[in-house]
Amino acid sequence: MRHFFILITFFFISYHSQGQLFTKKKVQYDANQGRRSTDNDLLRWGYFLGFNSYDFNFDYNQDLRDIYVKRSPGFSVGLIGNLRINNYIDLRLEPGLIITTRELHYSTSYFVGTSYNNSDLMREVKSTYIHIPLLVKFSTKRINNFKPFIVGGVSTALNLSSNENNPNDNSNGQFRSKKNTLFYEMGFGIDFYLYNFKFTPTIRGVFGINDELVRDKDPASPWTSNITSMKTRGVFVNFTFQ
Repeated sequence: MRHFFILITFFFISYHSQGQLFTKKKVQYDANQGRRSTDNDLLRWGYFLGFNSYDFNFDYNQDLRDIYVKRSPGFSVGLIGNLRINNYIDLRLEPGLIITTRELHYSTSYFVGTSYNNSDLMREVKSTYIHIPLLVKFSTKRINNFKPFIVGGVSTALNLSSNENNPNDNSNGQFRSKKNTLFYEMGFGIDFYLYNFKFTPTIRGVFGINDELVRDKDPASPWTSNITSMKTRGVFVNFTFQ
């Protein structure tokens, strides 16, 4: 991750020194190896790399101490298909692979009257998503070599690590979540016009719509009985190249 930030920083410094981004000179060619601009193309393609931070939002039946979610930085990679509607609106499809890990830490109050080990107080949730968002991008008028925008839409994800159909549950150390999830997403970013391509950093929030928890067989399970709903929420920071 540190090397990734160093690479991005070097990228900006390099182009700053060449005066492509921060001068009044408007770049007329981008994203097509210097031959022409692609802004007016009906369809455009690209790819993105980035990182993410995923969390869970819990609703509870009883007023016990909240389950603490320890987040770890994750990795994102994918493709972009962009359909131009007009000068300010684009429709965008961004299928990608999302890898992330969360740890759930339970309070001992969940195990009152139940024997437990220290290992029972923590559950690791590893997620590998095939993530498919359909987004609408609203851009401002281009300012020299910048074009800010906001973006929003809906998405679905297939969690390849969900263990939804695993017969083992938390009594056997296995935390389970549903395989299919729906989200809504909102974010913002800036298009940077360069001579050979268009570079776009974006920040986007993702918010789960459906309950993802697969409950244990025991209705009194300390791990799932107090949870009314468990929904994913997270933040993406992506770097797009078109």
